[in-house]
Amino acid sequence: MDHFLAACAFAAQEELLVFAAASTTNALGEIGTLYESQGKGHVTFAFASSSTLAKQIESGAPADLFLSADVPWMTYLEEKKRVAPGNRRELLGNRIVLIVPADSPVKLIEIKAGVALTDILGKEGRLSMGDPEHVPAGKYGRKALESLGCWDQVKDRLAPMKDVRAALVMVERAEAPLGLVYATDAAVSRKVRVVGTFPVDSHPPIIYPVAAVSGGKMDAAKAFVAFLKGPEASAIFIKYGFEVR
Repeated sequence: MDHFLAACAFAAQEELLVFAAASTTNALGEIGTLYESQGKGHVTFAFASSSTLAKQIESGAPADLFLSADVPWMTYLEEKKRVAPGNRRELLGNRIVLIVPADSPVKLIEIKAGVALTDILGKEGRLSMGDPEHVPAGKYGRKALESLGCWDQVKDRLAPMKDVRAALVMVERAEAPLGLVYATDAAVSRKVRVVGTFPVDSHPPIIYPVAAVSGGKMDAAKAFVAFLKGPEASAIFIKYGFEVR
């Protein structure tokens, strides 16, 4: 038993490489620092769009753990047998919102069927959002805009970005008058304001699943997931606006 416990402690202290959705950057950075401060091991994070990370893992990138911003990309890796079977967990939830630069004259927008977003975009402005072809926030955004009958008016007025944080930066720099991001991304920036939140029923539930990657440091990954689902990490996620599942 002592040998088993020692092995588990060693596994927990191994260096861990976590591939995680860009929207979790701030929260996971703080959680990783806390994890290390408690002597549980060193964690390195690679943040990008879930689609980009999933493709890298499929190609053999040496990730130990994958935290996706949507279910389909995790399922994609399961089908490719790149995620260890039986260890997938639902970790977080989120919301999508409309943002404007902090000094924009735009006030609150009632997000409802037929809302005229082109009035806010003006003649030349574009809607900054994750690329709806593959970035989770963009896919959720497209579903919401379609359900509200607004997609056709904006589909040719997009600034499709590589991930949701890049979409946020476009609005922070006032290079786009309007953006669609996660509520948690808007919460970490003082350079933007939230002017509307999309109805929950306008898009599929936003779920962040997490799972160990096949061939990775399985025991260390499971230990970190246990920490992510524990009270200390949950408090940090909640502070950054995530729903803890």
